[in-house]
Amino acid sequence: MSSILTNNSAMSALATLRSINNSLTDSQSRISTGLKIQSGKDNAAYFSISETMNSDSSIYKAIDESLTLSQNSVSTARLGAENVADLATQFVERIAFAQGSAGDLSARTDIQAELDALAERIQTTIDQSTFNGESLVTGAATVTVVTGISRASGSLTTTTITFTQQDLQTIQSTLAGIDLTTSSTTALLEADLKAAEGQMKAAIASATSLGIAEKSIETQKEFLSALTDRLDTGVGSMVDANMEEEAARLQALQVQQQLATQSLSIANQAPQNILSLFR
Repeated sequence: MSSILTNNSAMSALATLRSINNSLTDSQSRISTGLKIQSGKDNAAYFSISETMNSDSSIYKAIDESLTLSQNSVSTARLGAENVADLATQFVERIAFAQGSAGDLSARTDIQAELDALAERIQTTIDQSTFNGESLVTGAATVTVVTGISRASGSLTTTTITFTQQDLQTIQSTLAGIDLTTSSTTALLEADLKAAEGQMKAAIASATSLGIAEKSIETQKEFLSALTDRLDTGVGSMVDANMEEEAARLQALQVQQQLATQSLSIANQAPQNILSLFR
């Protein structure tokens, strides 16, 4: 039945065209933004997960930047400790050389001058072993460094590593307190040698401890870098648009739009055909 009031064919063609236009708009949006999921209405589950993962990635990147500062501080301290260990070794060598000079004050005085110079160089090294105003070689406090986050049990907590500052100042003070000019006997010189050797070992232990801390931070930074890459890749796989598919879909929708428009035009001509019945 034909009617001049209700054009079912035109309504059907219009609905089809409207659906195609909506799909075309969505496709053009995905192409322009590069995203197939832009909000919760597109896919609530994926949107929620991707936003959480994006947040974690941003936190990890911020922590990685903070770890860079910590690593530089520890690296500077480790370099200073290694230099102090080298100077302490030279200190021990000079005292060992003085073991045969128990009765020669002049020789011991000359060697003492060398020891005083080494002690000053140790102090200079300690004073310069700072990064961004932070020194890790003048105390024995425990340092806590945030290394990441954990969402275990549904709550966010931070993960940390700890290491101990190294007191190189005590080593310097002990070595600077050794005075060969007051040692008149072989026993005293031997005691000075043992004391210096003990401080040398302490300096080596400090350098080793700081080296371990630096390596731990370096390893964590490498892990965070790989982890953020995985998170970013995971987010991309959920929300990024497949541009090859979108390009093909866009072309198909454009053809469908043209055909739907022609179909609507044909459907709109149907009422005109009724006029021929009244001629």
